[in-house]
Amino acid sequence: MNTLTRRLYAARAQQGTVAAPPRDVRPASTAALGETGRAPVRPAVAVDPGAADALAAYRIPREPYWRPVGDEVALYEAAYAVRMPMMLKGPTGCGKTRFVEYMAWKLGKPLITVACHEDMTASDLVGRFLLDASGTRWQDGPLALAARYGAICYLDEVVEARQDTTVVIHPLTDKRRMLPLEKKGEVIEAHPDFQLVVSFNPGYQSLMKDLKQSTKQRFGALDFDYPEHEVEAEIVAHESGVDRETAGKLVHIAERARNLKGHGLDEGISTRMLIHAGSLIAQGVPALSACRMALVRPITDDADMRDALDAAVTTYF
Repeated sequence: MNTLTRRLYAARAQQGTVAAPPRDVRPASTAALGETGRAPVRPAVAVDPGAADALAAYRIPREPYWRPVGDEVALYEAAYAVRMPMMLKGPTGCGKTRFVEYMAWKLGKPLITVACHEDMTASDLVGRFLLDASGTRWQDGPLALAARYGAICYLDEVVEARQDTTVVIHPLTDKRRMLPLEKKGEVIEAHPDFQLVVSFNPGYQSLMKDLKQSTKQRFGALDFDYPEHEVEAEIVAHESGVDRETAGKLVHIAERARNLKGHGLDEGISTRMLIHAGSLIAQGVPALSACRMALVRPITDDADMRDALDAAVTTYF
């Protein structure tokens, strides 16, 4: 390559119109080799101009409310310090997602959340080629984005995804900490800040929807459940804006409903549902109507079960 061509490449590279000169280019002088006398190593893939801000949208701007109920915060911090993949297990609406959001904020790391479902493919996680006006371009999936730039990747309800999809996380959850992009012919070495977190509800497990042992044994695990009465009332009052007495009544209703799990109810009333009911009451909706709307009607269509739950509501309101 002559001097004029080399200068043209350098000018275009500064403008972002080309990634780099061809691989067979030789520097014009030893000054281009640097102090070591060796040519600088170029990245395998051109980095987008906005790569520094690739995770800006995934940062948690404000502190999420989290009421510790044990040593879960300290345990998670210890797990993150060694980049241990984590598994959060517990019933729906008990605070698993809020906990991950809080820990991402506390650690100052971006959080990329993926809601898993049975139609999700491996390409939805790692990425795919897309067509645009310029031809084809590669688009990183959420897992690849987190691994490349250093975020916490949270796979919510991971058991909803097919097992042939979730196996793509295996190379990221052992000592290799790498993600092969087979369609692109690239291997991403996980950023030092990267961590993988998954969650699921053990009550929904079945032979068809469960993680393989080869997957489970790659993770540490934290168990979550609905808090004790006073703690849950504190959470409901804080999040919904109702007074502690009203929040306590709502928790009493939930506790009675949870006793019916497996006896007509597939799942009890969650803390999240209590916050919904409290929020309606705080907006001036009569407590009886708010409870029927937010607690009873969503979880069952059985007339007898609705009557039983309505009776529990009228006991306290």
